[in-house]
Amino acid sequence: MKLHRRRLWLDGREYTVVTLRPGTPIRFSTNFYHGTWHVLSDWAGARLLGRLLWGLAYQRVPGTIVLIDRPHLDLNPFDAEPADPIALVPALLTPFTHKAARDLRQRLPLRGAPDGTVRWHTHGLDTALAARRSLRDQPRGSWQAPWITPRGFTERVDRIGGLVTITATPDLLKETAVDVSTLVDYAYHGMAYTELNWPNGEVQVFRDYRERVSAAAVARREILSETDPGVEPRAAAKARAKAETETVPRAKAEANLRAEAGANAGTAAGTGAGTRASTRAGTKARTSSESLAGAEADATAKVPSRLDRDALNRLIWDRGTEVRRRRLRPGNQTSRLRTDA
Repeated sequence: MKLHRRRLWLDGREYTVVTLRPGTPIRFSTNFYHGTWHVLSDWAGARLLGRLLWGLAYQRVPGTIVLIDRPHLDLNPFDAEPADPIALVPALLTPFTHKAARDLRQRLPLRGAPDGTVRWHTHGLDTALAARRSLRDQPRGSWQAPWITPRGFTERVDRIGGLVTITATPDLLKETAVDVSTLVDYAYHGMAYTELNWPNGEVQVFRDYRERVSAAAVARREILSETDPGVEPRAAAKARAKAETETVPRAKAEANLRAEAGANAGTAAGTGAGTRASTRAGTKARTSSESLAGAEADATAKVPSRLDRDALNRLIWDRGTEVRRRRLRPGNQTSRLRTDA
């Protein structure tokens, strides 16, 4: 596997930043939910991430990090918010400070020709995957090596300087690489996940990841068109237009009624009738104005004009589910991007 390499000065220190090549057809995303940073992708993304983690465990050049940034980042598949760049950092080899992360974020996206190409070797990963699967296939009750709780620092998942960072020791990088690469073996209803530095991090993959990203983008666009404070709801706009079109005829009717009432009031016999006609005219005008104003207010209230971020994201999440169901109806089938290659 070939990757691009760049030399950057961050926080007064030289770093080797390894990135995917622009033609790599794999996409990732991130989001923060229930206090956990999620790295999101599909089956192919899980396998690629596993190889990046495995190869990083064997790096020997201080200051090496792996960066996943545009054009390999999608909007997240839940509420279509922008994803943060992802940095994979080998602990004990690369000190990655907040200042270095901020310096790197300010330079993104990295443009121009890279300083070189890296051949990313992952020798031993296939053997480790086969060993993991053989353990899974052993009969129940077979002997397994005892679990020994690691001591000291092993891994950390956090958002530093605008980057979602996964920092781990070499042993944990290799273990996580195997966990991520075998996620497809444990998928349930097209979804699988593995924990990283729980409860701080998690890798979650979906079979229909790209369809979810597309549906979330459509849902966000639809919801914002209905709730954006800068866009008047369509129902309210119709009520307002109706009120404006009826203003002139209503004014003429009121003038005629007042003239008729005045003429009737000019005769002694029609004084009481004129008063009653004038009163009815005024009452009718007020009732008409109040009903139109009430209709406009009701139409505006049907769609809230302001939503907090959590409420908006929940609406987008639910609407995204509706969009996916809508696409699965007979006659609405569209070509799907393969995500299990």
